[in-house]
Amino acid sequence: PSMAQEAAPFLLVVLARLVSSTWHEGSGYYAAESHTNEVYVEETPPEPALDYHRVPQWCATLNIHRGEATCYSPRGGFYRSSLGTRCELSCTRGYRLVGPSAVQCLPSRHWSGMAYCRQIRCHVLPAVLRGSYVCSAGVQMDSRCDYTCLPGYQLEGDRSRICMEDGRWSGSEPICVDLEPPKIRCPDSRERIAEPGKLTATVYWDPPRVKDSADGIIKRVMLRGLEPGSEFPEGEHVIRYTAHDQAYNRASCKFSVRVQVRRCPVLKPPQNGYLSCTSDGNNYGATCEYLCDGGYERQGTSLRVCQSTQQWTGSQPLCAPMKINTAVNSAASLLDQFHEKRRLLVISAPDPSNRYYKMQISMLQVRRPSHCTPSHTPQHLLTTPSSPQQAACGLDLRHVTIIELVGQPPHEVGRIREHQLSLSIIEELRQFLHLTRSHFNAVLLDKAIIDRERYISPVNPDELFIFIDTYLLSEQEAARRAQSGDPCD
Repeated sequence: PSMAQEAAPFLLVVLARLVSSTWHEGSGYYAAESHTNEVYVEETPPEPALDYHRVPQWCATLNIHRGEATCYSPRGGFYRSSLGTRCELSCTRGYRLVGPSAVQCLPSRHWSGMAYCRQIRCHVLPAVLRGSYVCSAGVQMDSRCDYTCLPGYQLEGDRSRICMEDGRWSGSEPICVDLEPPKIRCPDSRERIAEPGKLTATVYWDPPRVKDSADGIIKRVMLRGLEPGSEFPEGEHVIRYTAHDQAYNRASCKFSVRVQVRRCPVLKPPQNGYLSCTSDGNNYGATCEYLCDGGYERQGTSLRVCQSTQQWTGSQPLCAPMKINTAVNSAASLLDQFHEKRRLLVISAPDPSNRYYKMQISMLQVRRPSHCTPSHTPQHLLTTPSSPQQAACGLDLRHVTIIELVGQPPHEVGRIREHQLSLSIIEELRQFLHLTRSHFNAVLLDKAIIDRERYISPVNPDELFIFIDTYLLSEQEAARRAQSGDPCD
């Protein structure tokens, strides 16, 4: 042993100095101290000096930086560097052994090999798009890196990664994705009153406010419903907006537009008359005109307007029976009373006993004074396709008034129902219509007092009515007839 202790050659395994921690690019950092990430060249360990203070050594004393040597000497546990001593080498946690795991003290007074402990380090983590990470100890073993994302983005994957003993990071690289829908706010719901005389209202609003919580980019905003500035009909309408961001997340909002039509109470048509109204008939601004059936005259206001207060102007007029004034100076004045009101069927006969005259009066069932009614009418002349009641109803329904001119001067008679005409007016009527006194004839005048049809023999009521319905009824009269049906049935 003394020779071994005095021996000059020796072997010492020297460990190269390692950088214990390093700063890395990206978002991670090491909070303890600042280091560099420079590549370094491992230096050859300096040759150790012999330790002769305690026991003479054969081989140099093993001293592993950041490690440990467990030795077994043939001479006992007190001798750690004697000839034949075998040492098993290991590193402290966080370091990896570089070189043989065991060495032996050789006769050459050198150890059989060289080894050192190198710090375990992981690679630098790449930067995270739209996010970052913070590491507790850089890229050293056991360093923990926690990931976070920018506002509006959510982390998908591992939230943290740890540098493991094998020099690799645990888990996998996460990503930051935009999963949050954009924020959208619609205008407030609104209510509008329809414009005067209309059933619609023009409604405007500002576009919705849209904001994306991630990158602030809105790809598109879609509208479901009418555009602002459109005319909205009466009722409630739902307007919906949908916004999409770049990640195709979407958000929707909605509001309602309610259009109210102010209405007045529904007007009733006058008896023996009807109404002609604008717009919807009883909405704000609508105007209703009162019209009377032929043979009736309006008494009172003709127009009423629905106001914003939902009340009608004026009051309801009446349709009174037309007053026939026979005390006029001319036939023109007489006929003017019927203009646009009644049609006229002028019947002329040489005397009341004329068989054509009696047949025509019987078919039309015109009431006459008793002194003009024939005492006897042949039965064959009373046979008509229509009953007398139907004929009389059909005349009134079609606004037809009968004028009778019967007899020879000085006993000639002219009448409209019970109203007697003067001889001068009778003469003017005959001249105006070219009516002879020598035989039966009849003339049908329309409401414009125009000669529309002549008959030289009694006219059947059905034939007369078909002619009027086909050629003389106005569109308005035909529509009202179709709507109300035939009250004579």
